[in-house]
Amino acid sequence: MRSSSGKTVEAPSDDKRWRIVTATMRRHGFERDAVIEALHSAQEAFGYLDDAALRYVAQNLNTPLSLVYGVATFYNFFTLKPQGEHTCVVCLGTACYIKGARQILDAIYTQQGLKPGQTTPDKKASLLVARCLGACGLAAAGVFDGEVVGNLTPEDAITRIEEWVNHDS
Repeated sequence: MRSSSGKTVEAPSDDKRWRIVTATMRRHGFERDAVIEALHSAQEAFGYLDDAALRYVAQNLNTPLSLVYGVATFYNFFTLKPQGEHTCVVCLGTACYIKGARQILDAIYTQQGLKPGQTTPDKKASLLVARCLGACGLAAAGVFDGEVVGNLTPEDAITRIEEWVNHDS
């Protein structure tokens, strides 16, 4: 494959999922503007963005690694660590914070020992936070495996996470 600089950049491994990432960048002409799309493609393929993925995207788009890393860390959607089988995202926007988001996080930490950005040792559940989910009328809000849950209480959050951790096989 060829990057916009004209140099050949090899995939970090022979894993066929790199072809998906490469195809996304090719579709966008290996232009710098494709950073978000390329990172999204890599995360969809691998589940998270590791150092190899960030470097691969940066090299192919002829973009500084610092810019690619900045994009990956700026947007809440991207994660730099492997996630659990299930994910819980707690909104920390103003409305949610006022309606108890901090208490929800405290309860999760007390019951499961999870802090934001962490995954349970068995890789069953990950806890993330978002600056705003855009569901202020539902405050406090959370997202459990892609499902938005409004009027969330600490007890509701604990129950859902415990189901994942204790009952999944």
